[in-house]
Amino acid sequence: MFVSFLYFQRSRHLLSTSTFTRALSQSSNVPPESGEPSIPIYEEKKHEPVQLKRSRLLYQSRKRGMLENGLLLSTFAAKHLSTMSEVHLQQYDRLINLPSNDWDIFYWATGVKPTPAEFETEIMGLLKDHAKNKNREVRLVQPALN
Repeated sequence: MFVSFLYFQRSRHLLSTSTFTRALSQSSNVPPESGEPSIPIYEEKKHEPVQLKRSRLLYQSRKRGMLENGLLLSTFAAKHLSTMSEVHLQQYDRLINLPSNDWDIFYWATGVKPTPAEFETEIMGLLKDHAKNKNREVRLVQPALN
């Protein structure tokens, strides 16, 4: 336990150093004085093959970092991703990769917060319907990969 405490103290020191903070802020739009970890700026993959894009989006739908979106987006992707047009794939890609906060996506899909105009697309409409779960599907785990 004492070793964990020392590690925690060392980590706090590293986070507070200006060199570490400066290194974090150089790769994104985070001000150096904020001390927040940087989030890479989203770059749309314009010439990505459609099947590769579907595979990437399936992975990103499953690995969100928060259980609520992992379940919501993985079940949505399992249901809709294989039939999405290239335009819909682009909309879905932007939806799950542009917002820097996954809670925003969850709140928009569940109607807790209004969806910004740039994300109010056909795909967001499908996601909102999926979140309502009108058929009362059991969504306790992510669907199996095929």
